[in-house]
Amino acid sequence: MSKLNIIMDKDINVELIKSKKIAIIGFGSQGYGQGLNLVDSGCDVVFGLRENGASAVKAKDYGLKVMSIEDAVKYADIVQILIPDEVQAKVYKEQIEPYLRQGQYLMFSHGFNIHYGYITPPDGVNVIMVAPKAPGHTVRSEYVKGMGVPSLIAVEKDVSGDSREVSLSYASAIGSGKTGIIETSFREETETDLFGEQAVICGGIDYLIKNGFEALVEAGYSPYMAYFEVCHEMKLIVDLIYQGGIEDMHYSISNNAEYGDYTRGSRIIDSSVKDRMKDVIKQIQDGSYAKEFMNEMGENGSKKFNELREQSKTHLIEKVGNEIRSSFSWGHKDKLIDKARN
Repeated sequence: MSKLNIIMDKDINVELIKSKKIAIIGFGSQGYGQGLNLVDSGCDVVFGLRENGASAVKAKDYGLKVMSIEDAVKYADIVQILIPDEVQAKVYKEQIEPYLRQGQYLMFSHGFNIHYGYITPPDGVNVIMVAPKAPGHTVRSEYVKGMGVPSLIAVEKDVSGDSREVSLSYASAIGSGKTGIIETSFREETETDLFGEQAVICGGIDYLIKNGFEALVEAGYSPYMAYFEVCHEMKLIVDLIYQGGIEDMHYSISNNAEYGDYTRGSRIIDSSVKDRMKDVIKQIQDGSYAKEFMNEMGENGSKKFNELREQSKTHLIEKVGNEIRSSFSWGHKDKLIDKARN
């Protein structure tokens, strides 16, 4: 195992990014979080957005400088692409690539389109990544608190000779220099990120919670009790793990809970689960998942995706959860997401 090298603000030329003009393409979660943080850090930032689109309206509501994507690319030294993975290649080909010039920095926060070859930047352009390890709304909320979230950086192509330094300075400006920055590669970031989302932090937890909820309800227990046990308490447990690892979680819970963890957890998440996780990794590594995703969002018109999204939204746990959260102060206080504004 290689030694962990964490880079902090003290190791970075934090002023370098202020000498660069930055175009943020997109104003979704990451565009909102990274963009506002850069502005508050004193950077020269414009937002490349569809004229009069919903995102442009939201950005202007914050007093941000908005241009067409084409004009933003022409204006900037750094072009940070923060639109959804499935539309990046089309937007890049039509509205970004024709306006790129020698020495610009093409930046991403996820390596998907570069790693799988959907975008092939021209010679003479730097290709870099700054990937905060949190949703954009958390990137923003932690910065506002005077903190930050960790980020990964990677350099795919270094034409100008300072791509690493520019990446570090950008990461610092969004707050990551306060918590830590780690160097990686486009391949490693892409493949580990996809696996984590699919098998553990999104797909794994999502289906574990829903199946646990259904098992309790089908056994005759109240759906409200089921929600508290398998969903609400999940955050409390994850907070303990986040702060001190699994050991701290075990220290905090009862002996009864800890014994149940050791003796029953491995019955649910057994070796067959790891085998299926390895299958997921293979599909990520060989590009078959990427092709499936891009076909679904393109040729298939997102039919299956929309059906699955609707099934999730209408699951009983969502109805019960909304009712519970609206009845308690913790359910609606200090929410990170305001869909009308960010």
